[in-house]
Parts: sequence; C-alpha cells; structure tokens
Amino acid sequence: MGNKPDKFGIKFWLAADVESKYMLNGAPFLGKDETRDKGQLVGESVVLRLAEPFLGKGRNVTTDNYFTSLKLATTLQGKKTSLLGTVSKMKRELPPSAKDQAELFSTKVLKCGDATLTIYQGKPRKNVCILSTVHTSVSITDGPKAKPESVIYYNNTKYGVEVLDQMARKYSVKASTRRWPVAVFYNILDLAGINAHILFKECTSSHIARRKFIQQLAEELRGQFMEEKRVHQLTQGPSQQRHQSPQPTPKRRQCQIRRSCAQNKTNHTCCKCQKPVCGNCTGRTEVTCVDCDA
Repeated sequence: MGNKPDKFGIKFWLAADVESKYMLNGAPFLGKDETRDKGQLVGESVVLRLAEPFLGKGRNVTTDNYFTSLKLATTLQGKKTSLLGTVSKMKRELPPSAKDQAELFSTKVLKCGDATLTIYQGKPRKNVCILSTVHTSVSITDGPKAKPESVIYYNNTKYGVEVLDQMARKYSVKASTRRWPVAVFYNILDLAGINAHILFKECTSSHIARRKFIQQLAEELRGQFMEEKRVHQLTQGPSQQRHQSPQPTPKRRQCQIRRSCAQNKTNHTCCKCQKPVCGNCTGRTEVTCVDCDA
C-alpha cells in the first residue's frame, strides 16, 4: 500500500493499550479465514478475536472505519464492552443525511438503541461520523470549533497502535532478508522488546530509556550465550582448543569477521568460533579470528 509507512510486507492485526502502548494481542493476516462465521465481516471477526481475553470486564475498544459497524457495537455491548470508532461513508447502515454537507463546525446526533452516531462537520467539504456505545448523550464543548464529546474521546484514544508501530520502527532488530518467516520473527522480537520495557518500568518504577534498556537486554542475552559457550569449550580441554590445526572447508565462503577485508572469500575457519576467516582478519599464525584472539 503506497500511502502507508510500510508499503509492503505481512500485515499484523494488533490491539494495544492506549496509555502504556503495551501490545495486548496480535495475529498475522493469513488471507481467507475458514473459522470466520458466515456473513461476518473481516473487521468484525478481527476485533472479536483480539478483544476476546478482555470481554466482559467493562473495557472500551476504539477502532477505525475499517472495523466499526453497528452489528459489532451491538455484539460487544452484549459482552459488557463498549465500542467507539469512525464509520466509513460506504456503510449501508448510515442514513443518507450522514453524507450531506452541513454548516462548518456543526454537529448532528442520531441514536439507534444504545448506540449514538455523531456527525461532525470539521472541514468545509468533509465531515466525520463516529459511532459510540460509550456516550448515551453527546455534549458540545465550548470553543471556536465546538467539538462534540465523542470526537474528543476518539482523538484521545485512537493512537495506541500507531504509536506502537512508530516505536517498533525506531529501534528494530530487522535485517535484510528474503525469507518472510524471518521477517515475521524480527517483528515479534521488536514487539516483545517494547512489552518488556513497559513491564520493566511498571514493576521497578524505573525511568530507563528504551534504547538503554534494549542494550542491556542484548548484553544479558549475549552473556548467557557466551557463558554456555565457555563451559562447552572448557569441557573439550585446552590442548584441543589451542593446538587445533586449520581445517579447510570444502567450499570457499565469505569472511564473516570483516575487520580488515571487503568480504574476501576463504577456505579456512577459526579454530574457536568456527567462522570463515580470511588472511587479512587472522589474529595468529594459526587460523584464529581477531574477535576470539582478543
């Protein structure tokens, strides 16, 4: 999609907390869903599946116009969950008067059962329709734009997933890959890092920056791996590690150390880490990379 920050890739449906930006639930979009009920829209099915662990607890779900519908609002209300979101002008359930242009900054309120439809003329040629089961009545605030209460509530609760996406793009572990399972795994790591940072701050009352937290997390994960590797090397014996002769590989591979070369090809490996290493990156007379030599 050309109008999105990520123009291509695998879509994820996400539910996020608006205050902490904690990812509550998520699922990848895998095309046609065989488990979806007949006659149920994709947006309705996605919202019900993501909000399932939190239904019946008096929560509110804020959605955009792709998901919002009167049927979804009625279904969630029966499960003690309110809904608030913009409604697309293409919905057949909207009355014809919702598409008419009105006076600038004017508000029209319609009701259907316990659901309230607010039509606000925010721009000269564009109005916004907001469906809400939170507001039984809509009050108009003071000010030059005279915004209705439902519009203000929507503006204050609509940005949870958007901010979560921005945070995932700012500090990411993603690398260039042509394998989509690997790309999905990178995205899961990014979201898991954000959730870990939020939980760490809430549990410890710390104000550590997310960048510093990710660095510390990487060091701790690396330290555990290096400790296990050191124990494994000790079990092999020091004589076997130090006097191991260079073993030529059956196929020439690119040097993975890349300290003093430009991806040279070699048929030798480091006797400690078993990475391909060329002559420019060799630390000793025996084939040892500069990282293990340090």
